[in-house]
Amino acid sequence: MRAIAATLGLAIALPAATQELPPPPAPLEEVVVQAREPRYVAPTRRDRIGRVWVPTLINGKGPFRLVLDSGATRTAILPQVALRLGLRTDRSPPVILRGVTGSATVPTVKADSLEVGDLYIAPTTLPLINDAFGGAEGLLGTEGLSDKRIYIDFRKDFINIARSKGQPAEAGFITLPMQRRPDKLIAVEASVSGVAVLAIIDTGAQATVGNAALRTALERRLRTADGTRDEIVGATGDSQTGEGQLVRRIVLGGVQVERAHLTFGDMSIFSHWNLKDEPILLVGMDIIGLLETLVIDYKRRELMVRLR
Repeated sequence: MRAIAATLGLAIALPAATQELPPPPAPLEEVVVQAREPRYVAPTRRDRIGRVWVPTLINGKGPFRLVLDSGATRTAILPQVALRLGLRTDRSPPVILRGVTGSATVPTVKADSLEVGDLYIAPTTLPLINDAFGGAEGLLGTEGLSDKRIYIDFRKDFINIARSKGQPAEAGFITLPMQRRPDKLIAVEASVSGVAVLAIIDTGAQATVGNAALRTALERRLRTADGTRDEIVGATGDSQTGEGQLVRRIVLGGVQVERAHLTFGDMSIFSHWNLKDEPILLVGMDIIGLLETLVIDYKRRELMVRLR
């Protein structure tokens, strides 16, 4: 059985309000990683799934390495980070944390500020999670990013979060329009082995997952005998088993991925997002990390990608 961790689909109901203030710059150079690995972003290779780390200041301290999670509505941190910051869980109520495989009630802490690049949120309520993808210290969600531009260069080990100036893609980039959705997910048109799908781009997930409706649509194009049993572990610690299959081709705009491994299953998050009935593909870092550069421009509602 293939064990796959997934932190996508963090959806949280929080009563606390947040607001953006003019941010001071956050120096990325302050991050010091002792391991022999990239500081900010790592590409997907044959023997390793890529990841995107964001050096984030909380209450002016840190930076802490948070995984960029474009499928999460809020930022969450590990309990040891809250302990280091002296943040107490008895000052804010617990919340329901929804991950790809289930939901759980988790404690929260209140932080005075959270900042990285041009993103500055004050105050904010942070749920506590027990684990984060890639050995990170938490997840950076999409709160406060509606007017931001995230530039991720896997080749140069670089990430930048800045206010979008509305500039179009540079030469050599492929542009994918983002659909407008009330859940603020990054959704683009795509196809899997010729079947039209709605693709959710999720930088917080290791694995690419298809729902049961997509599995049914591809019934005659898959070799069932070659399938595997894959275990998906979500941010809440719950796990679900899916069917792993190789698909002939995934196409996202001008980007094509040949013979990709997908895990099919009726994951809990599909019901929460009301995305059970149409073919859906959650694109994780096993595919995203194959790119050379990824730009998420929330203001222009565009993905801009450059191939390796």
